[in-house]
Amino acid sequence: MQVSERIAVCSGSFDPVTIGHVDIFERASRMFDELVVCVFHNIRKQSYFTIDERRAFLEQATAHLPNVRVDAFSGLLTDYMRSIGAHIIVRGVRSVKDLEYEENEAHMLHHLDASVETVFLLTNPAYSFVSSSGIRELAAFRGGVHGLVPACVERAVRARWSAESR
Repeated sequence: MQVSERIAVCSGSFDPVTIGHVDIFERASRMFDELVVCVFHNIRKQSYFTIDERRAFLEQATAHLPNVRVDAFSGLLTDYMRSIGAHIIVRGVRSVKDLEYEENEAHMLHHLDASVETVFLLTNPAYSFVSSSGIRELAAFRGGVHGLVPACVERAVRARWSAESR
């Protein structure tokens, strides 16, 4: 497939999407013609929100970005990228630990498809402590998530608390 525009993919479990993720999406969207944000089921993690919920959150959180579209997939990321004509994967990195993990993932992707390049974006220091796992832990203990997640996620967390109280 001939690539006529620069399409990048930012994939993750996004369970849930955080303000740190949105910052990465905003910055990456300025670098590429199209950014495809893909949500997938991570078999190594217990999901807090369903894939459909996560996809809806991502659509709401990126609605202000005209060149971003949201999708979901399962299977090999390289197969998905090939199917849409993308050769660039964007990864947000908060720490050296994240970089080590993402570097290994980048090498694996390149092994599977030598045309895939990984672009690492450093997290805004203001969001370096924000993680989906941290948000899930806060939510489990009914801790405040305001200012850490998009408003749509905050509403969903509060709705879940209300439903659990009944």
